[in-house]
Formats: sequence, C-alpha cells, structure tokens
Amino acid sequence: MKQTRFYATGRRKTSIARVWLVPGTGKVDVNGRDLLGYFRRAVLQMNIEQPLKVTDSMDKVDIKATVKGGGLSGQAGAVRLGIARALTVMDETLRATLRQHDLMTRDPREKERKKYGQPGARKRFQYSKR
Repeated sequence: MKQTRFYATGRRKTSIARVWLVPGTGKVDVNGRDLLGYFRRAVLQMNIEQPLKVTDSMDKVDIKATVKGGGLSGQAGAVRLGIARALTVMDETLRATLRQHDLMTRDPREKERKKYGQPGARKRFQYSKR
C-alpha cells in the first residue's frame, strides 16, 4: 500500500510545528487558517514557501500544519523545517537539494536565560561609584 500522507516535525526557538503533506494543488493550511490569514507578513510567507519553490513542488502538495509556542517568526521557521523534512519523507531524492539551500538544518539558537543580579541575560544594572 502506497503512503498518501507524509508527516514531519519542525522546531525553531520555542515553536513546534507538526506538518502533514498530501498530494494536491498547493493549498497551505496553518492552524485551521490559510497561509495568508495566519502569517500576514510577506517575509514569513516567503520563508514558509522556500522549500516548496526550491524543490518545484509548489502546486503539487497540500500542506496542513499545526504550530504552537513562540512568536510568529519562530513559528514560520518551525513550519519551514517541518515542510522540508516532510518533503524528504515523501521523496528521498529531494534531500540533497534541500540541504544545498540550508533548509534541513534546525536553527540551534535559543533565548539565553536571565541571570540573578541582572535585569536580563547579559545586561547589567547601572554601576554607581558614589
């Protein structure tokens, strides 16, 4: 039996995206809303569509994604990684193309923790000599 749904997980910062790919017409659905309704900024939309454009599968698959945690930028990055991983589950030959465009690497940058005696992770309170 040939598989018709392809699943992958993407992460970025504190966001986690679950992505399903189904052969279709290019419809992208994020948390029950279309891509333009959820990610309003054009930069985030381009970010998400990047793996599809690189592999020339823009109008060949429908995408359903659920994403939670973090902000919109982190969520867009998580969905992008999830789409790239799901495309490799669907077709292993796309892995080299996606890797070449640096779409298969998870961005390891996380928020640094706040330290005690400081207002933030690195910022210090103003020093008073007198």
